[in-house]
Amino acid sequence: MSILLDRDTRVIVQGITGKMARFHTKDMIKYGTKVVGGVVPGKGGETVEGVPVFNTVEDAVNATDAEASLVFVPPPFAADGIMEAADAGIRYCVCITDGIPAQDMIRVKRYMYRYPKERRMVLTGPNCAGTISPGKALLGIMPSHIYLQGHVGIVGRSGTLGYEAAAQLKERGIGVSTSVGIGGDPINGSSFRDILERFEQDDDTHIIAMIGEIGGPQEAEAADYIRDHITKPVVAYVAGLTAPKGRTMGHAGAIISAFGESASEKVEILSAAGVTVAENPAQIGKTIANAMEAA
Repeated sequence: MSILLDRDTRVIVQGITGKMARFHTKDMIKYGTKVVGGVVPGKGGETVEGVPVFNTVEDAVNATDAEASLVFVPPPFAADGIMEAADAGIRYCVCITDGIPAQDMIRVKRYMYRYPKERRMVLTGPNCAGTISPGKALLGIMPSHIYLQGHVGIVGRSGTLGYEAAAQLKERGIGVSTSVGIGGDPINGSSFRDILERFEQDDDTHIIAMIGEIGGPQEAEAADYIRDHITKPVVAYVAGLTAPKGRTMGHAGAIISAFGESASEKVEILSAAGVTVAENPAQIGKTIANAMEAA
């Protein structure tokens, strides 16, 4: 079982004719992902990496029965691309695009919630690395060779630290059930809490690794949910222990503006909820391995 995609998930790529989209489409196909089409307005009828290009998401869904989409649309148009995917019946959308204005993402969130829960599209990102279920499918820009198939669920705001966790686990012979990048922007499609709930319900996930960072309330909200609803062991790492208050560090969402948003405060809150927290990024793999042995 995979929490968001598997071998049979039919995928389209919005913005497929761009240089980076072509590169990662080829990589996803090589990995075994069922990429069945692409979408670029005005370029319908072309092909990229052997898959057909359509003018609209609706055309692509009608022709291919696609259920997932990867958005490589430039920032000024990305919000419209996400909403178009929601309208066309896409069930899961990953937005890679960085630099989408926050007000555009507010509009996207409001738009998606017009639909009832059973029809509402799941969105991860923007500004994320994507999702991978090792040995099954890749929807994003992750370096697939660092992921070993197994039972650790990874969810993180930082793509790079997610890679680091997966690589450290592979060195120890420990695999990943699914790794989900939720993105580092202040407003994103899915929260830690959303993905934690899916991992809790997933039989293939035996332990959860959460990669957080300074800024925003997500880690504190996740701690509340973990304390009350998660029965599986959770290991976390929070980046930014030395970050000064009020200064953006990396991601647009990584800025401390209120109590509970510094790394040290988040570590304290997570620890109080029963989460095992790694001391530094070099210890993520070891901390997860120790938690697995203790479970």
